[in-house]
Amino acid sequence: MTDLTIFDEMESSVRSYVRSFPAVFTKASGYKLWDTEGKEYLDFFAGAGALNYGHNEPRMKKKLIDYIQNDGITHSLDKATEAKADFLKRFNDVILKPRDMEYKVMFPGPTGTNTVESALKIARKVTGRTDVISFTRGFHGMTIGSLAVSGNSAKRKGAGVPLTNSVTMPFDNFMDENESLDYLERFLEDNGSGVAIPAAMILETVQGEGGINTARFEWIKRIEEICENWGILLIIDDVQAGVGRTGTFFSFEKAGIKPDIICLSKSIGGYGLPLALTLIKPEHDQWSPGEHNGTFRGNNHAFVTATESLTYWEDSAFEESIKEKSGKITAFLNSLVRRFPDLQGEVRGRGFMQGIASPVEGLSSKIAEEAFNRGLIMETSGGNDEVFKLFPPLIIDDQGLEEGFGIIEESIKSVLANHKQVAD
Repeated sequence: MTDLTIFDEMESSVRSYVRSFPAVFTKASGYKLWDTEGKEYLDFFAGAGALNYGHNEPRMKKKLIDYIQNDGITHSLDKATEAKADFLKRFNDVILKPRDMEYKVMFPGPTGTNTVESALKIARKVTGRTDVISFTRGFHGMTIGSLAVSGNSAKRKGAGVPLTNSVTMPFDNFMDENESLDYLERFLEDNGSGVAIPAAMILETVQGEGGINTARFEWIKRIEEICENWGILLIIDDVQAGVGRTGTFFSFEKAGIKPDIICLSKSIGGYGLPLALTLIKPEHDQWSPGEHNGTFRGNNHAFVTATESLTYWEDSAFEESIKEKSGKITAFLNSLVRRFPDLQGEVRGRGFMQGIASPVEGLSSKIAEEAFNRGLIMETSGGNDEVFKLFPPLIIDDQGLEEGFGIIEESIKSVLANHKQVAD
């Protein structure tokens, strides 16, 4: 039986999630995992949003196994393959055309930060400008360009070099006032503000790592209008909030916008296999061949599972089920805030990307830790880990949700009781 010793001895101290979830996992299916001791866990983490369809989804697994057994291409760089062609056609037919969206599909390296890097590059190339406006508490990845437009000071410090060519503006509701975009526009209008007209603005409609901060649809729409007025490209980072996580395939659909560039990764691969897309309006697709490349940008196994995953979106019932279950999550979190005033809680987020923020130092982390001990995996977010967040797979059934709700409620009761004893 494997224990954690080998990880302590051999793995870099940079390891993170194993510290929050100290178990050796051996099996996973749907919304459940099991460790080497046979303990069962409910997964309200879903690979940080990379497993929207759950673990080992049966149809994707069968397609992948058949593909491998038939000696399908695994690695191809960006050569043409049947698996890639199938994905492009299905993505266009099922996702883009029904939403009246026309984009070129770029395959950067297979990570979220790589799609962001490619988006920043093409925006600068197209406009001839260097600066990018990002927003407070945003998070866009761990490479240098992505860190430069991220807000987390600890992660920015890890770069080890100055992070430049970015300007940070207040996200929706970052300040008490509601006029953050008037503030932003004033900087653009005044040639003495020190803010040059940027190449792009980049934002998450719901900030995952930043604390589940949610932008209003009217705020997002006005951002698009400002970008259009000033010839600025709008980049939506939908790496975590997209692919149904916030209720619709793209997180911005209800805002009625058409971003210039869209970044997708995490659950776009369907099965948890690495894949990233950068969607670029055709008029902005000004790359020279190979100008942005990567050895693993042709992950054909991910093309196979991604193609199959889009079957879920052929039937509107899937999106309706997300909406219905999202309502249950919201109602549950609101009830927790009412029934446990000591949380001093605030419900944040939308869809399957919700949580409770508590200003009580360390409380959210303790609740997540207690939930793990009771058999539920969930993480925290925010600059001070002040939010415990619910990220179950979209395919979870009502029984799984209710069971998870019960564990979270009991964890809160236990932590608050201990907290009160310490205070007394």
